[in-house]
Amino acid sequence: MMRVLAIALVAALVLVGASLDTSAQSDAPPIKIGYAISRTGPFAPGAQATQEPSYILWAEQVNAAGGLNVKGQKRKIELVSYDDRSEVETIVRTFEKLMVTDKVDLILPPWGSTANFAVAPLADKHGYPVLAPTALSMKLVDMKLPNFFSMLPQPYVLMAAAADMLAANGVKTVAVIYMDDVFGLENIAAFEPAVKAKGIEIVDKKSYPLGIKDLSPVLRAIKDKNPDAFVGLTYPPDTILASKQSKEIGFNPKVFFTAVGTAFPLYKQVMGADSDGVSGIGSWSVKTSPAAKAYFDAHVKRFQKEPDRWASAHCWAGLQILQAAIEKVGMDRRRSVNTSRPTSTRRSSGRCASRGRRSSSRAPWASGSAATSRSYGPRIARPPSSSCRSPRGSSPAPRDGPRRLSGAAPP
Repeated sequence: MMRVLAIALVAALVLVGASLDTSAQSDAPPIKIGYAISRTGPFAPGAQATQEPSYILWAEQVNAAGGLNVKGQKRKIELVSYDDRSEVETIVRTFEKLMVTDKVDLILPPWGSTANFAVAPLADKHGYPVLAPTALSMKLVDMKLPNFFSMLPQPYVLMAAAADMLAANGVKTVAVIYMDDVFGLENIAAFEPAVKAKGIEIVDKKSYPLGIKDLSPVLRAIKDKNPDAFVGLTYPPDTILASKQSKEIGFNPKVFFTAVGTAFPLYKQVMGADSDGVSGIGSWSVKTSPAAKAYFDAHVKRFQKEPDRWASAHCWAGLQILQAAIEKVGMDRRRSVNTSRPTSTRRSSGRCASRGRRSSSRAPWASGSAATSRSYGPRIARPPSSSCRSPRGSSPAPRDGPRRLSGAAPP
């Protein structure tokens, strides 16, 4: 089980300021919870795999049970949502509308590091807590915004684990591409010193813009340098693009790693047998806990698709924490930031560590679907010195290392 970075929420939750209606339960107004999420544009594959399905499922489950228990009164959830079109300006403008014009009671976070980086200060200004399951940004965490809670291990943790994995598999040279945004810039900044400390040389390093349609020129140039490993600090569309085009040009290094999206069901659907041997970020398993299995089964039943093995469970855990906070302190957002205390709570994704300290745990790096019971490929061997541990109940990682991208000839 991996340890995830989070924050004690009970105290951060504060609400509209009006006294609660104590009338009959049937007359209780709904709790309006707003969000902007990517349904179109380059962020959409991630948002629709990791976050919005969980938002919908959570609201449906809560409402089926009669609503949230607010000081003894059941209040149903009303979701108010918009398509942010994967545009930062639209994301900021829409969240401003939700908080200022729509006056929603609570908000749910957008998808991705860039979007959360833009929204978190705005939400903090208006006193709305944000539990972000897809924000990888130490700059954002280091702002120490009272109402921002990060649910994921941050870049320095992930990239240290990546360097451990590369070293354990005998990698001496690596080429890396990265998205030219908050996610890519912070991860490459953490990756470079991590691999240098392992004696691994970066033979090529290239950034690329959001929405790129062709990576083949970059990949051909990297292939010519014959690195032992390829690392793509990529978002889902670019993860698939880099994988497909690497196969097309016969680029087949010892280790082929792509970041966000490798652990998505979509990757397996698109790549088929060629997903075997491709490594990526993963962080939970259906075997993590009974709650994780229950979430997985409910997601499949409702949407006829699996949640991803990266941050879906972190999203679900954040919703559980939000629900627990509401049912504990009620709906007053202005209330008691001063009474917050660090906590550690077990949710569907495992243990959520309190805010205010950096986790020393290492994220699991696995092939295909990460550390799941249904693997899209072989697990990556971990170095003996790594503090990364498999989720409870999962099998130990095999020690034979990754296989090559199937369908491509070895160099």
